[in-house]
Amino acid sequence: MISVQSMPGIAERLEGVRLAQRAWAAEAIRVRVSVIRRLRRRMASGARELAETIPTEFPGALARAVADSLVSEVLPLLEACRFLEREAEATLRTRLVGSAGRPLWLGKVEAEVERTPWGVVLVLAPANYPLLLAGVQTLQALVAGNAVLWKPAPGTAAPAFALRRLLIEAGLPAELLTVLEADVASATEAIEAGVDHVVLTGSAETGRVVSRQLAETLTPATMELSGCDAVFVLPGADLEHAVRALVFGQRFNGSATCMAPRRVFLVGLAEARAAEFEERLKAALMELDPVLLPAGGETLLRELIADAREQGAEVELDGLADGEDDWAACSATLILRATPALKAMQTDIFAPVLSVMRVTDAEEALAAHAACPYGLTASVFGPEGAARVLARRMLVGNVLINDVIVPTADPRIPFGGRGASGYGVTRGAEGLLAMTTPRTIQVQRGWPRRAYEATGEGHAELFAGVVQMLHGRGLRARMAGLKRMLGAARRLRP
Repeated sequence: MISVQSMPGIAERLEGVRLAQRAWAAEAIRVRVSVIRRLRRRMASGARELAETIPTEFPGALARAVADSLVSEVLPLLEACRFLEREAEATLRTRLVGSAGRPLWLGKVEAEVERTPWGVVLVLAPANYPLLLAGVQTLQALVAGNAVLWKPAPGTAAPAFALRRLLIEAGLPAELLTVLEADVASATEAIEAGVDHVVLTGSAETGRVVSRQLAETLTPATMELSGCDAVFVLPGADLEHAVRALVFGQRFNGSATCMAPRRVFLVGLAEARAAEFEERLKAALMELDPVLLPAGGETLLRELIADAREQGAEVELDGLADGEDDWAACSATLILRATPALKAMQTDIFAPVLSVMRVTDAEEALAAHAACPYGLTASVFGPEGAARVLARRMLVGNVLINDVIVPTADPRIPFGGRGASGYGVTRGAEGLLAMTTPRTIQVQRGWPRRAYEATGEGHAELFAGVVQMLHGRGLRARMAGLKRMLGAARRLRP
């Protein structure tokens, strides 16, 4: 393995990377996809070894077993490979624009729309899913014809290097994937060196910092950012199922998941049902094993708990009651009688924190939900019909009905947020297309002789007739426009 420290600077490497990228982009899509097919076979053969490259504990991220890494990162990445094998060629194929709907005055112009790669894509990877999230983004970028610079989060370079090695064994030219040092300076240097597109998965604050850097060069980006995601429990919901799902969302990946539920809205539940739900939830959360918080996480969580008490909410479970500073053991925190103004209802945090708010109806629920700046995912528990009605009114990227988190791993589905949760999408056909930019080619086959002539007053009447003929209201108006156009055309003849 080549150490990143022994390599020359990013700017010096970019020339060779761009040469390799242009050659790669010239390859047929099926050739690029064949690399992914061979990669999938190699990943499947060494799945456990690949999973073992993912750290099981480090600040701000994971506390998981190898089995968890297999099911939450390796398996979904394999499915993402299979998706590209099946769909990439059709998704990226040049689209021929037919004659239907072509403007009248372009009667002999033929057009096609190509999907062209950006060039060099910088992937800024997260700590919480260091293989899956950056891996999918990298594979989609490569299949689209780009070269990739992968900047891992601190402590997570091993899975990046492991996937790179497997890709090279599968036939990827080595220059097309560069693993950078896992520090902020590397990201800054890459941006300054002149990458063509950036994909960031991280916090909203990191997104703001990177966006300011990109503004200097107007470099486009996809931002997959934080969440403070909501769960809506409707009348008729299976309360036991909803509680199990919420507790799973707190436990999964040590609660270090951007779309883990943090806010719960009990929508129109009768007093007895709401109280039953809260008791069930409290009992289930008390069974959760503690998770580790990084330096700073303990301080933030204490602020959220103190703020809840100051604003009159009920802190039913205080996850830090027995904690210590820095790397504190954090149990589940449950806040009842929450309001939209609570910091816990507006803050992204990787800790098992749930705030529960009772609301009278969907209107109050949606207003309370909109008070939070984040819009990544949301879940609705209840009868499917009512859940769909509510889902269609939410300003979020993904809505899950009667489930949390897991369905978003479907590689066919685009994933992205709104508001402080970012913009653009990764994954699915839409995410693959986002790794490209459209280029149109139009061919004029008619050579209209008078199209380039200077216009005069007579042309104004001609064009007014054309407009009326094409867009007038009713047949009579359009026929009058045709007459007007023909009359003006006769007068313009030499």
